[in-house]
Amino acid sequence: MFPLSAVLFPHAPLPLHVFEPRYQSLVADCLGGSRRFGVVLIARGSEVGGGDVRVSVGTVARIEAATPLGDGRWALATVGTRRVRVAEWLPDDPYPLAMVEEVPDDPGPAGERPEGDDGLSAALSAVRRARALLSEAGRGQALPAVFDLDPDPEVAAWQVCALAPVTPFDAQRLLEAPDRRVRLAEVAALAGALADDVSRLLAGGL
Repeated sequence: MFPLSAVLFPHAPLPLHVFEPRYQSLVADCLGGSRRFGVVLIARGSEVGGGDVRVSVGTVARIEAATPLGDGRWALATVGTRRVRVAEWLPDDPYPLAMVEEVPDDPGPAGERPEGDDGLSAALSAVRRARALLSEAGRGQALPAVFDLDPDPEVAAWQVCALAPVTPFDAQRLLEAPDRRVRLAEVAALAGALADDVSRLLAGGL
């Protein structure tokens, strides 16, 4: 397990610079095995040195590329694959270890069919507006005018989550949402509220 101060979503990229000796050991073990490790958000504490408090739901990361930097350090290109829940934290040996279980999306009532695009268009529109306003305020980059989402609606929903300009704790809410429709509705609400706040600030309001 690799606790971080950020949330990794399934299908989202995560570059890492690994320099702590315990996580250098994690990388060596992963490269010699499945090339996978778990990522969870640190709720309180620091990424370096241990002693942190961690959330229970995280994401399995797969190492796509690993570049040695010398002195045992690594530059990793990883991508999120699936959600997991920590059932039990084990003693560090030397890096954090845990027993985990899969966290599938709630399938909903039997036979229920999603309507339209499950709110994907509304969520993407809200994220686009929020990022455009933040860019105008000098606090980020707007999305490109043309942006292609994955044709798989599940992957596309996670892509929109990763693009949303939200705090790590709001991102954790999105990660833990029970299904795609709830997740997209929360993205739209969070991005919409942020866009409204930034719009008022740009207009000189409170």
